[in-house]
Amino acid sequence: MSTTGKDLGGEVAFLARELKTPVITETFAVLGDQARAEGWSHEEYLAAVLGRQVASRTANGTRMRISAAHFPATKTIEDFTFDHTPTPTRDLIAHLATTTFIAKRDNVVLLGPPGTGKTHLAIALGIKAAEASYPVAFDTATGWIARLATAHAQARLDRELRKLNRYRLLIIDEVGYLPFDTAAASLFFQLIASRYETGSVIVTSNLTFSRWGETLGDDIVAAATIDRLVHHAHVIALDGDSYRTRGHRPPPPPAARTKN
Repeated sequence: MSTTGKDLGGEVAFLARELKTPVITETFAVLGDQARAEGWSHEEYLAAVLGRQVASRTANGTRMRISAAHFPATKTIEDFTFDHTPTPTRDLIAHLATTTFIAKRDNVVLLGPPGTGKTHLAIALGIKAAEASYPVAFDTATGWIARLATAHAQARLDRELRKLNRYRLLIIDEVGYLPFDTAAASLFFQLIASRYETGSVIVTSNLTFSRWGETLGDDIVAAATIDRLVHHAHVIALDGDSYRTRGHRPPPPPAARTKN
């Protein structure tokens, strides 16, 4: 007794639902028609159907990781303006975009004045990490400190640090914009120390390392923090005009005419 195409179609749809593969449910018939019309082999048809399902699942996973990271905006490497960036720095950023630094548990430190693209690059690298299936979390330095201070007050700081270590990449934005008190500086040190050789961090700061004692309130704590941060790190110094003011400056005065 032969099985009709209609019966097989119903069986495939049932099996796809049981496997919780909705994309296969939606595409197997259309791809089947295309396979018959173009003379695909069984293997080619199977690869096409499974490829659609995997691509959908990968895209959904990326969207979930990006949403869970709590980025303040969507920024990409492709949108970054490299006009004022030296070639070696440009090459390093392109290398970091491959996310191999995360597998090595290396860090990235972006230093420079306000408006030079530090946060843009940090988010862009974080999105690349999410696309590469790495769990990512983003917050400002003050946001991370507030989270750790709450955990400390509830006697669960160690548990919170272990929880954060599940993220393969933490992004700590805007170190130095607001000074830390002694307790906050201690929490920041513990956060960096807990990641040492166990997980990657990206840190952005408007201060050179020589001035971190100002924001951490203690040169010794600053030195210990920097030591752990930069031991396995790519440090990028960004310079130039602010992105936010570059387009709002008056044009230069016209050149004076030379009298004949």
